[in-house]
Amino acid sequence: MEIQIQNIGYYIFILVVIIVAFLIIKKVTTCLVKSIVLIVLAAVLGYIYWMYLR
Repeated sequence: MEIQIQNIGYYIFILVVIIVAFLIIKKVTTCLVKSIVLIVLAAVLGYIYWMYLR
């Protein structure tokens, strides 16, 4: 019985680690996507300024 209790604790620990890793990856990718969109937008606005408004 003691071996099964240790296994349950191990599986709960692994489940918590997977959930935390998923949340961290989700936050990082959301921030990364926002950064990429911002860089592309800045490049497009810079191009428009350089080509048409200068």
